[in-house]
Amino acid sequence: MPPSDTSKRPTQAEAEQAVRTLLRWAGDNPDREGLHDTPARVARAYTDFFCGYEIDPAALLRRTFSEVEGYDEIVLLRDIRFESHCEHHLAPIIGRAHVAYLPRQRVVGISKLARVVDAYAKRLQIQERLTAQIANTINDELEPHGVAVIIESSHECMTTRGVHKPGVSMVTSTMLGVFRENSDTRRELMAMLNRPAACEF
Repeated sequence: MPPSDTSKRPTQAEAEQAVRTLLRWAGDNPDREGLHDTPARVARAYTDFFCGYEIDPAALLRRTFSEVEGYDEIVLLRDIRFESHCEHHLAPIIGRAHVAYLPRQRVVGISKLARVVDAYAKRLQIQERLTAQIANTINDELEPHGVAVIIESSHECMTTRGVHKPGVSMVTSTMLGVFRENSDTRRELMAMLNRPAACEF
């Protein structure tokens, strides 16, 4: 999904006015002391919540390293915490992503994998698309033998409204290349994910 056309974006003042309208619609008075600065705060928060629109995730993966001494096993970065927002209700999605790839000739700095997750998460999302976007971008840029992305998250649009079901998590996965085609490679990945975390590192 390409970044939005910033030339058509509303101004900061227009964004703040929209928040004032929502506050009035909710039944409150945006001019009272406690809400006086809320429109500006919400606008600033949105620049953080949705900063992913300003980032090219593919560009994050273009600096790679080939001096890996022939390493040809799975690279897994697990438990990448992320925060996103549901595009249907603007409610938070809080979760963890596990990202793995089997390098062909090149590896990428591990922080870049986490940055790709954030670049897509910091947009209005549905979890299925988020999972596929992360996997497809890594696959396209690194051209590895395979990519696997598994996401577990809680959707506040389900826990705080609607059916009100707290404690429910949603799990999605995208498997490409050998992770899709080779059951042994997929089992190896799942075994790595099921090992206890080494928090003492």
